Amino acid sequence: MEKQWFTISVYSENNVGLLNRISGIFLKRHINIESLNVSKSEIDEVSKFTIVVYTTETWVHNIVGQIEKQIEVIRAFYHTDEETIYQESALFKIASNLLFDERQIQNIIKDHNSQIVTVAREFFVLAKTGRRNEINEMYEQLKPFGIMQFVRSGRISVSKEVMQITALLNEFQEQ
Repeated sequence: MEKQWFTISVYSENNVGLLNRISGIFLKRHINIESLNVSKSEIDEVSKFTIVVYTTETWVHNIVGQIEKQIEVIRAFYHTDEETIYQESALFKIASNLLFDERQIQNIIKDHNSQIVTVAREFFVLAKTGRRNEINEMYEQLKPFGIMQFVRSGRISVSKEVMQITALLNEFQEQ
């Protein structure tokens, strides 16, 4: 089977140690977590882990099964990139003089639909939201000018199909 990108969504109670146990599942199988985001979900008191991996469908299916065995996990799903809508965010810290002295910097900002978050005497900060390749492209264009600091978020995503997690939780709570 061929490797591809998968986004795993894990809905869980917010308990200490769960992240460690989930990451251990990947560690045992020697599968690298490419991106990880944990946030509040659409359901009160339920967290959503968004995990991106590059592996085969067989492996991701097995991993999701192992994740669902964790007592705090309500439900886990996996999707291909084509089945999700996803974004990442990045911040670039650049020397302030470049904003005014290098016309090309202004073109990069405009071409990548990025935003200037703040401008200080010594630096300015750009924010870019998009797909990983779009952020990488902007990074490569800014790199020759000198990036003082760079940070990228983990992937956030929603599935294109209707997720029945809320209905499942409501049924579970009624029992």
